[in-house]
Amino acid sequence: MSNALTQDNLDTRREQPVADGSLLIGGQWRPAASGHTLDVYSPIDGRRLCGIADAAQADVELAVRSARDAFERGTWSRMAPAERKRILHRIADRIESHHAELAVLGVRDNGTEIGMAWKAEPGSAASTFRFYAECVDKINGDIAPTPHGTLGLVHREPVGVVGAIVPWNFPLMIGAWKIAPALAAGNSVVLKPSEEASLSLLRLAQLCLDAGLPEGVLNVVTGQGRTAGDALARHPDVDVLTFTGSGPVGRRLLQASAESNLKRVYLELGGKSPNIVFADTPDIARAAEVSALGLFRNSGQVCVAGSRLLVQRPVHDEFVEELTRVARSLRVGDPLRLDTQVGAVSNPAQLARNLSAVEKAQQEGARLIAGGEALFPVAGGHYMAPTVFTDVKPDMALAQQEVFGPVLAVLPFDDEAEAVRIANDSAYGLAAGVWTSDLSRAHRMVRAVRAGVVHVNTYGGSDITVPMGGVRQSGNGHDKSLHALDKYLDLKTAWIQL
Repeated sequence: MSNALTQDNLDTRREQPVADGSLLIGGQWRPAASGHTLDVYSPIDGRRLCGIADAAQADVELAVRSARDAFERGTWSRMAPAERKRILHRIADRIESHHAELAVLGVRDNGTEIGMAWKAEPGSAASTFRFYAECVDKINGDIAPTPHGTLGLVHREPVGVVGAIVPWNFPLMIGAWKIAPALAAGNSVVLKPSEEASLSLLRLAQLCLDAGLPEGVLNVVTGQGRTAGDALARHPDVDVLTFTGSGPVGRRLLQASAESNLKRVYLELGGKSPNIVFADTPDIARAAEVSALGLFRNSGQVCVAGSRLLVQRPVHDEFVEELTRVARSLRVGDPLRLDTQVGAVSNPAQLARNLSAVEKAQQEGARLIAGGEALFPVAGGHYMAPTVFTDVKPDMALAQQEVFGPVLAVLPFDDEAEAVRIANDSAYGLAAGVWTSDLSRAHRMVRAVRAGVVHVNTYGGSDITVPMGGVRQSGNGHDKSLHALDKYLDLKTAWIQL
């Protein structure tokens, strides 16, 4: 079947049945030990897609043992780097050859509009595997400048078993950000997808096997966070845990590490990212459009979304009017329609949280000027109108708490110093945006705003070559780029008397 992005292809693939899932452990697909499954319902129309295996602690134990056995056997960890590189490239080839299948499967599972999912999910995953494939044979040690008569060598070695827990908003992209560098470094992986969106990662796992990844090197346990996720976080034979998701879950993972084997835990926990518009913004219309899409795409379910819009007073009214016009013009609907610009909210619980945030903002005195309600473009589905609030004060919940939905808080400011104060008045520090014609101001703001990523005269769109990570309660460690390899490698010193 063609991989072309056409409406006929999308309509055909959306009707394909999805088989009830199993766990991948030791290269074999098997049911959960309990025999239980979790029903998967599509946010597009509320229909049941399939079931996924509901892994218990015994399944996680088996998966970790399989990963450890594979690591100790050396079928991957001691494979020649050139061969590991070829296999990672073959995985990328298979992702590309199944591009449409993976994209549509993911959209049916989590509701991202196909125009975004096409590039962000299989497109990004393939490029991520290729990037780290090219790193495999370039991971070198060091020779230290030691005193005469000694030789100091620094080896870089794989950590062993990596546990990866992945969210539902971009499972294939974020999954690749974690799986590919962990594999490139020579580790084995136990992957726990979100129970809200596991299907594209299950398909990826089979493609990895088809590409020649040895059995046991990648294991996938689906199921609930409080059982499978907790068991993975507490397992004493997991060396590193990497997670993208909410702050409360991140805290529980740190606690699980402290109560088990003190495994290293790397967290990406979302944010309340400020998008700062100065009066000298070079193109108000373009900045308003990019800022709107920087929040409302994927129904606001993007960790770096610019959900706090700070606008300098001389252009505040003009900018808000233009952004609101864009917000109202966005087509919300069936995410498998090519003309849809904003897809479904991933699950009914998230939609309820979004609407609760709207209600609380109104109670605190913010002014609703667009959206604020659930929509019903497809019967049985979960959708929400792009929502804009003005008259938001920095201490309101809408300015402090992550909604993870299409709800924008607009705050005015007078000068650069006030913009920095408001931007940094947050527990988070994941991303930010700055719009200005003043190059010196742009550099000052990049230095002053506490965030892991600062966009200038744009918002979003960075690729695999640069790191992704935050500060403060947005987490620690980095995905993407060469820096991501640091999480999955240990340093070992050899001190040799000559």
